Amino acid sequence: MNNQVKSIVVQWIGPALALVVALIVMFFNFSGKSEVEARDTVAKNITMMAERSAYNFKEEIVSLVRVGEPIADILGDKSDLNSEYAVQLLEIAMKYSGAYRIYVCDENGNGISDTGEKVSLAERDYFGYLGEADDVRYIYTMDAGDEEIETLIVTIPVISGEEEIGHLLMLYQLDQFSTVVKNVDFAAWNSATLIDRRGMVVAVTGKGTQWVHGDNVFTELENNNSAAVNNMRSRINTNTSGLASVKMYGMENALVYAPVGMGDLVLVVGISQAYIDNRVTASLSNFRTMIIQLIIVICIFVALVVVISIMSKVFNSRKQKQLEEKADTDLLTGLNNKLATERKIKEFIAQNPESQSMMFILDIDNFKKINDTMGHAFGDEVLRSLGEQIRVIFRSSDIVGRAGGDEFIVFLKNISDPAAIRKEAKKVENFFKNFKAGEYTKYAATASIGVAIYPEEGADFEAIYKAADSALYKAKKGGKNQLAFYKDKWLEEE
Repeated sequence: MNNQVKSIVVQWIGPALALVVALIVMFFNFSGKSEVEARDTVAKNITMMAERSAYNFKEEIVSLVRVGEPIADILGDKSDLNSEYAVQLLEIAMKYSGAYRIYVCDENGNGISDTGEKVSLAERDYFGYLGEADDVRYIYTMDAGDEEIETLIVTIPVISGEEEIGHLLMLYQLDQFSTVVKNVDFAAWNSATLIDRRGMVVAVTGKGTQWVHGDNVFTELENNNSAAVNNMRSRINTNTSGLASVKMYGMENALVYAPVGMGDLVLVVGISQAYIDNRVTASLSNFRTMIIQLIIVICIFVALVVVISIMSKVFNSRKQKQLEEKADTDLLTGLNNKLATERKIKEFIAQNPESQSMMFILDIDNFKKINDTMGHAFGDEVLRSLGEQIRVIFRSSDIVGRAGGDEFIVFLKNISDPAAIRKEAKKVENFFKNFKAGEYTKYAATASIGVAIYPEEGADFEAIYKAADSALYKAKKGGKNQLAFYKDKWLEEE
C-alpha cells in the first residue's frame, strides 16, 4: 500500500470509528428503550386478553339479566308470584338464560321455583341482601339449594305499579366461570379469580390459584407488595384494567385485573412472570435482529462508500499525476521539459541545501548542420534517441531534462566525493563515444558537456546553472566533443 492510499485510509479511520461507536451506542439505547416498550406492549396485550375474558363472563351474566328483566316486568303486571302462569314464565327464562335454577319470591321470601316447587327463601344466607336492592344485584353464595354449589345470584326486583312486591332470582353456577374465561386463547394463565372491589374472593378457577372463597386478595398481598396493591385498588376503583407484578410465596408473578363491568366484580388472572419475560425476550429478539441487520447494512454501505471513495481518490490522484507528468514531459524526448526540470531541481535544493550534487549541461555538436544536411525529421530523431538512451544510464531519482533545442540538463543528486564525481563525468563522456542515432542511417552524434558542483559552485538553481553553462562554453571553446568542469580541480585525483 503506497503512502497515498495509506493517507486516504487514515483520513477515513476516524469518521468510520466514530460511526461504529455511534451505531453501538444507538443499538444499546434502542435496546434499552425497546425493552421498556416491549414490556409495555406485552402488558397491554395480556391486559386486553384479560379484558376479553372479563367481557365474555359479563356477557354470560348479562344474558341472564336480558332474559330476566322482561320476565320480572310481566310478573309485576300480573301481581301473582305463585300462579301456574308464573311457573311457565320461569320455565321460559330457564330455557333461554343459562341459569341452573330460577326462583321468584315475595318480600317475605315465599315463592316458587322454575319446577313449580314452593320454596321459602327467608332462611337462606343471602335473603337479607334482597331487600337492599332497588335494581339488579349480584350476590355470591354457597347456600343456593340442597347442594353446596358456588353460585352467583342475579336478583331482579319485581315491581307492580310503584311498589316492589318481590324478587326474581336467577342462579348462575360458577363452575361455568372457568369455561367462559378460557374462551380467550390465553395459554399462559395459571389461575383466574373473581373478586369484588374490596378484594374478597367470589370465585376461583385454575390449578395455580393461591386463594379460596372468603380470602381477601388485597390483604394476602399487602405485606410484600404494598405499592402494587395500592395501585391495583386505585385502578379498580376507577374501572381501569392493569397488570401488577407481585411476589407470592417467594416467586415472581403477575396479576392482570379487569373490571367485569357488572356490579363490583373484577376478574384477576394470574400469570407466570417467566411467561411475560419470555414474551418480552421473543419480541426483543426480533427487534434486535432487525437492528443488527440494519447496522450491518449501514456498515456495509459505509464500507462500500469508503472503498469507492478511496478508489476514486486513488484513481483521481493517479490521473492527476499522469496529467502532471504529461505536463512535465517533453513530447519529443520523453524527458522532463524545461519548466519541470527547473522546478524539480529547485525543490531538491530547497529540501537538501547541504547535499553535494552535480549538474551537466550538454549541447549536441553541430546540430544546425544536422538539420540542414539531413533534415529536421532526422534532427528530431537524434534528439529522441538521445532522450531514450541517456535516461537509462542514470538513477531514477536523478533529474534528466531537455532545456530546449539541442540543450539537455542532467542533475545528479547526492554525489558524495570527488571520485564519484569523476566517475559520473566519465560515464557521460563514454556515453557519447557510443551514441548513434537513426533507425537505418546510424549517425554518431557528439556533444559538448559542462559540469558544475552544487553547492560549492552555486548555492541555488540560477547560480549552479550559470556555472554549468560556463563550463559548457569552455568545452565548446576547447573544440567541442568533450566535457569540461567549471573548476578543473575535479579532474585531479587525490
